[in-house]
This record gives sequence, C-alpha cells and structure tokens, in this order.
Amino acid sequence: MTTDRTNGSLYTHIENRIATVEFGHPASNSFVSELLARLAKEFDKLGINDEVSVIVLKSEGERAFCAGASFDELVAVSNLEEGKQFFSGFANVINAMRKCPKPIIGRVQGKTVGGGVGLASACDYVHATEAAAIKLSEISIGIGPFVIAPAVERKMGKAALAELTLYPTEWKNAYWAKEQGLYAKVYDSISEMDKELEIHLQKLATYNPEALAEMKKVLWEGTEHWDDLLLERAEASGRLALSPNTKKALEKFKK
Repeated sequence: MTTDRTNGSLYTHIENRIATVEFGHPASNSFVSELLARLAKEFDKLGINDEVSVIVLKSEGERAFCAGASFDELVAVSNLEEGKQFFSGFANVINAMRKCPKPIIGRVQGKTVGGGVGLASACDYVHATEAAAIKLSEISIGIGPFVIAPAVERKMGKAALAELTLYPTEWKNAYWAKEQGLYAKVYDSISEMDKELEIHLQKLATYNPEALAEMKKVLWEGTEHWDDLLLERAEASGRLALSPNTKKALEKFKK
C-alpha cells in the first residue's frame, strides 16, 4: 500500500532498538516541503532517543524510492524567499542526518532522482536492489543539485558527481552506483535485500551505542560547515529557479 495523502506520509516504528522511518507520497515518493520538515524533525528526535541504536530509512511501495522534490512546489516559486525555503527542505534533512548520532541505514528498492540521491548519499550505509538506478536531472531544467552535491561528492567523489550532473537525462544503474560508493550492497530482489537488511540491523542494534556514535563522528569529519554551506546553496538554487531559462524549462511541468 502507498499513501494517497497530498502532503505525504511519515511513519516511525521502534522495535528492539531499531527505528524504521518510512516516508511516502503518491507522486513516486517525492517530497513536499511539509514532509521534508517532518523528516528532519524525526531524525532530530530519534537522535536523542535512548531506546534507539540504529535507524533505517525506507520509502513506501515496491517501485520508486524517491522522485526528489515536488515539481508542483518548484513551479509555484515566485520570489527569492520562497525559492530559498523550497531548497532548504533537503538541506535541513541532510544536516539532520549528518548530525544524528545514530547510524542511518538506507533501504533503496527502486529508482531515485535528485533529492532522493541526496538522501541515499546522507545515509551511512545503503542496501539497494538492481532496480535502484539513479539520476540527477536538475541541470536539464535550469537549476542544479547544489544543495545535495556536498553529500553526493562526499560519498561518490567529484568525478561521479560530474558524470551524473553533466549527463542529466541518463540513468546510472545500481551496480554503477555501488562501484562509486553510494550503495554498499546490491541485491537481485526486494525480498533478498530485506532478509539481509534485517540481519544487518539486528547486529548493529546489539553494538555499543557510544561506539556507534563515535564512529558516526569519524564518518562525517570535515562537514561541520554544512549548516551554513547547504543553506547558501539553497539560496543560490532559489535564485536560479527564478531565472527566465528555468521558468521556461518548467513550463512543461505545469498542470
């Protein structure tokens, strides 16, 4: 089942020190601003929950993992402040994931685009299926993946970031993403992935939480300036969203 709520859905289930955070939206699990804000707050909350040792991030259904940000909201941006607010959504989520002291394990069952690639990049470890192809399409509509770029580059390197951004219409398959470091493991099916994921989560949940938190700090060393950097990138993206070239490119997405 997938949600039919226009503002999306977000559910968290905690069991045996494992917090499962599941998001959904009828438009291929894309993110409206309200849903992004809820997700950022959820990571903040779980980060200080002593009953949680590890977090798994997943999306609803068996098809797309995440179609990125809401095109309806992007098309509606009419001034710089609205643009900055719109692009700050993923900035706030990535920073919340970065600062959360618990390891975040991604479960990517299908295709992921734009901000969805940013979410996967901000996970500390990712399980994916063969269907989990990725694409960064932002340049093709006159903007760029500036907010998520630091997370993508940290995980995959600048060369992979360039390949994704400068060929924005091309899908890269899950095995390419694994070779670049985005995915840790790729499986033939969702059932196979979920079986291994459960084993992995159960093991992680038994480890010393203090050691996991210290390891998380090590993994994210050198990103302390991202609070400012990602919001600066959000403002730059907001300006581009108002440019005539971008407005013209977005015309085809208007309903």
